[in-house]
Amino acid sequence: MNSTLNKYDTWLTGKDGPAAFVLREHLMPVEGNDGVLFPPTFAAGDGFSGGYNIDRFGDDKDDENVCLIDSVGSQANRIEPIFAEGECAGLIPQVVIKAGDKEINILEIGHRAGDALARCSELQDELHKAFKGVLMGNAMALAKIAPTSLVFGVWDSRDTQAKLPRLVSSTVRAFNVRELKRGAVYIPPVNYSELEVFSEKEKEKAEGDKKNPLAKRGFVHNPASNSHGGVIATGGVRRDATLSLAALQQLNAGYDAKKTLNLRRYIFSLSLVAFTANTSAYLRQGCNLVVDPDKPSELVKVYRNGQRKLTKVSHAEAIKFAKVAAEEFGIGDNRTVDFDKKKAKEDVKKKE
Repeated sequence: MNSTLNKYDTWLTGKDGPAAFVLREHLMPVEGNDGVLFPPTFAAGDGFSGGYNIDRFGDDKDDENVCLIDSVGSQANRIEPIFAEGECAGLIPQVVIKAGDKEINILEIGHRAGDALARCSELQDELHKAFKGVLMGNAMALAKIAPTSLVFGVWDSRDTQAKLPRLVSSTVRAFNVRELKRGAVYIPPVNYSELEVFSEKEKEKAEGDKKNPLAKRGFVHNPASNSHGGVIATGGVRRDATLSLAALQQLNAGYDAKKTLNLRRYIFSLSLVAFTANTSAYLRQGCNLVVDPDKPSELVKVYRNGQRKLTKVSHAEAIKFAKVAAEEFGIGDNRTVDFDKKKAKEDVKKKE
């Protein structure tokens, strides 16, 4: 048997192997460790006032805190598209959904195989049967259509309620941050009141009132004070990623041991490719992160008894294994399917 193919078999079938791979990667802004970085801002709701997501561990503003820089979902959305290009594109079926003039790869849609766009396309019946298979302990059909849904997790929340956990999860956090504020003002290039677009009185009334139509449309001075100005992470920035082998061992192809092993090999290989991929250093405006050269990354195998062993797995090794595992598994077909407006209208009418 191909030694590359069965290289990880004991990890996929037995209980003596590691429970997970865990990566700890120290990052910093391109400007340096004392540089300013901009976390994402979140809307207010559920008792949250809006803004940066900072968990504080004390009453004083200088107490320890943790700031979310990139969430699990956001990280998955950054990593998953690698399977649409280069060598990685040949590891999975390329399924594209055509909606009007747009063509969207299933890798790009938010809820993956459980998304409304996929559910209301020509894939509807196939996906329904595939998710039913998951509920009965057989993930083969879903792996043939959308294997990365098994890697990054999926919930068919609007239909069968089938749910698969993330095998690969990644989060970026900053520690002990100091929040900054910033201010700015927009100055129009000309005085529109002098051009008699509106009166001087209307101008004075509009300046400083962001809700005023003249301010909204950029005809008057518009100050923006005390807005979010980023953070300085005095405790550093860290990316923590996990590849759960314990969760992977819950994947089955019914009661067929051989098919189950091939399924696990294939999904593990894709997970390993995703896990070892170099994610984008650019997260958003003002948040361009790179690896801290003074704090080496740490990849460990964590066993069920808590034992931790340093290990190394390169992206090239992962791709080599994935090519062999994918060939043995039998990749699903590439195809382009149409979004069905009629199905979407019917779906809207369904009761929860």
